[in-house]
Amino acid sequence: MAFEINELSLLELNSLIRDAFDNAFPETYWVRAETSDVRVNASSGHCYLEFIEKDEKTGQTLAKARGAIWSNTFHVLRPYFETETGQAFGSGMKVLVNVSVEFHEIYGYSLNVTDIDPSYTIGDIVRKRKEIILRLQEEGVFTLNKELPFPALPQRIAVITSPTAAGYEDFADQLKNNEYGFSFYVKLFPAVMQGEKTEKSIIEALNRIFSSLEMFDVVVIIRGGGSASELNIFDSYRLAANCAQFPLPVITGIGHERDDTVVDMVANTRLKTPTAVAAFLIEKMYRELAMLQDFEQKIYGKITARLNSEKYLLQSITAKFPVTITGLIEQNRRRLNALMSHLTALPQWIRRFEEKIDETPARLQRAVNAIISTRSALLADMPERLRKSVDAIYAERKRALELDEQYIKMASPEYILKRGYTLVYKDGKIVKQADGVSSGDDIAVKFHDGEKKGKII
Repeated sequence: MAFEINELSLLELNSLIRDAFDNAFPETYWVRAETSDVRVNASSGHCYLEFIEKDEKTGQTLAKARGAIWSNTFHVLRPYFETETGQAFGSGMKVLVNVSVEFHEIYGYSLNVTDIDPSYTIGDIVRKRKEIILRLQEEGVFTLNKELPFPALPQRIAVITSPTAAGYEDFADQLKNNEYGFSFYVKLFPAVMQGEKTEKSIIEALNRIFSSLEMFDVVVIIRGGGSASELNIFDSYRLAANCAQFPLPVITGIGHERDDTVVDMVANTRLKTPTAVAAFLIEKMYRELAMLQDFEQKIYGKITARLNSEKYLLQSITAKFPVTITGLIEQNRRRLNALMSHLTALPQWIRRFEEKIDETPARLQRAVNAIISTRSALLADMPERLRKSVDAIYAERKRALELDEQYIKMASPEYILKRGYTLVYKDGKIVKQADGVSSGDDIAVKFHDGEKKGKII
């Protein structure tokens, strides 16, 4: 007995499925999901992506659906979403989207996005930031960099930024041409400051600075412009943890007005822009100079006051001493006359003693005059001697600062390389000993005018 087979073509079957989808899901639906594999077609402007849902405990994927945002919708939703959330639309974001459920005979099942609720994503971003901050606090590293003492003279500066950033040029120019003539040694450690490679690039720059830690006073992380939506990378746990535990004070000037990123929160000092960082460093140097000048003024004031006090005391003594001596002499003369009236019958030697007594006032007056002359000469010479002492102290301090500046210049890598030395790098780190490399290792040799790569034989 033959059975009749009710045949369908694949197109006919898929058309039935499409009709079933249209009948079963006639409306749009608000769906919670996580974005994945977000791609924008450069020619059409359409955005293609996947929506996934994961188990919160195990991370296992529980559901997945292909999605699309057509160009006319995407051109409206993207700037709206990024303005509201401050985040670039991309993969790995928790979103609440309004979708229509569709089935295409060729492309199959998909969700077409018609609207998005940025408040849902903002809530997730805030939650993640709070989790990162809490984790850093529980690990005891959140305030480590803030607790580092800030150097009094922050002259040796390691800068992490893009070498082509306008903010870096403004920063370096402001330090070089500061109105006080302070000398700064600035070393650039290039890094990517936007995009997916930012986190890894900045951490690698921090590691390079760590290998020559003794050459720097502070680390500056600056970013010259860019949209606020690109700042989410500075809420990274790994980047924040590296900055928080770095052994030198970290200063950030990422260039934004909104709430601090997590990296800003753990840094020793947070400023808005690269030029604000430069102004802060110059102000630190100026405060030290002002303190020295104030110290000099205080010393001069105290010395002047002491000289005036001594001068007044000497004048007072000079005025009172002759009167006092004359009174004593007159008092003794009266006593002597009274005594002599009773001793007229004594031998001649008593009269000779009286003659000597008569000479005493003159001798005392000469002694007093000699003392006054000596003290006056000492006081007259004292301001000049004190001024010379102050000048000597000031010259000594100035010479010490000049020697420090010369040492900084001579210790810089560029100066050492110009003297004919070279630096050997392996895996981005300086090789300090011969056993640090082995046969077959790739190395880079840095000269003062360039770099050559090679291999150990």
